[in-house]
Amino acid sequence: MDTRASTKRSVVKAITYRVIIVCLDFLVVYLLTGKVAIAVAFMVVSNIYTTFVYFMHERLWARIKWGMTPRDKAE
Repeated sequence: MDTRASTKRSVVKAITYRVIIVCLDFLVVYLLTGKVAIAVAFMVVSNIYTTFVYFMHERLWARIKWGMTPRDKAE
């Protein structure tokens, strides 16, 4: 059976990934600066554009057939 990642799947993957990255961004910037305001500002700005880029990257890779193997019809 040939499968393709749906847009909804890509959105959910992007959101869950970003939640993890938001926490890590905040932690690292806070540890480096000791300032909550700077950590929050970085976290917000960074995650707006990187979420969009991740989504576009995911959709591009969903169209690339390289490295994909067909599934057996018996599965």
